[in-house]
Amino acid sequence: MANDKNYNDAGGNPADEPFDQSAAEGAPTGAASAAADAEGIEEDELTVQDILDAADLEAADPSDEHLADLKRVTAEYANYRRRTEANREVERERLTGGVIAILLPVLDDLDRAEKHGDLVAETPFATIAAKLRASVEKLGLTPFGAVGEPFDPSVHEAVFQQPSADVQVETVADVVETGYNLGSTLLRAAKVVVQVPSDG
Repeated sequence: MANDKNYNDAGGNPADEPFDQSAAEGAPTGAASAAADAEGIEEDELTVQDILDAADLEAADPSDEHLADLKRVTAEYANYRRRTEANREVERERLTGGVIAILLPVLDDLDRAEKHGDLVAETPFATIAAKLRASVEKLGLTPFGAVGEPFDPSVHEAVFQQPSADVQVETVADVVETGYNLGSTLLRAAKVVVQVPSDG
């Protein structure tokens, strides 16, 4: 017991230590304390309204650091939107191209029928052909390949060459199969007969 008494007299009992009333009352710390110091408010007088007012002040007159963060986030969001829109357009063209690719043989048959004179104006067959072509063009399909245009290996596929003294450059003499673009994408090259310059 003597040892216990000496311990208490020496101030070792935590119950005898002075009580910190400010800690028990939940005095504000951290950001709230800094806001209080900036506004000249005593920490024990800080209220929720004081914190809201400090936030409004920062919003009305943001710091350089916050402005830099805002610009960075805005730029990242703009880049994200651009990437999303570009990916969406590519995906749309891919899906549309898959559907139209199924219809290309039908469009080829219509071209052959037209060459043979089977698509006479005002006939039901000609009307259906016109509606089908108009429908796929609304989806972004554009036909190309015409007799007399210069041969371009990037969009034309030569299936036959004819030497000719009538041309100075390689020229499309006949279109065997129409080429198609879907938007900015080459869906199919045009198959053509090419006239090539000849001295004889």
